[in-house]
Amino acid sequence: MSDLDVQIKRIQEKVERMLKRFNELQRENTQLKKELEKSSRQSSQYHQTIDALKQKVEVLKISSGNWDENDKKEFEKRINHYIQEIDKCIALLSE
Repeated sequence: MSDLDVQIKRIQEKVERMLKRFNELQRENTQLKKELEKSSRQSSQYHQTIDALKQKVEVLKISSGNWDENDKKEFEKRINHYIQEIDKCIALLSE
């Protein structure tokens, strides 16, 4: 074989290795995307569960009547905020 044939063969082998590696990386990338999507869904579900549990804790605090001053102030702020939002909705409806 001539030097040119040897160089062409080496180039072909390198291209084949690169294509093989490219395909492997594509499969790995696809798998990682699937795992990321699954993790994102789980994270979202966990956040929803945490929010629901926080609401339950607040309901239990309210129903127990054992509040400290900070809890009372926070509750009053939240109620006032809800009242303001309701007032805004009423104002928009009456326009």
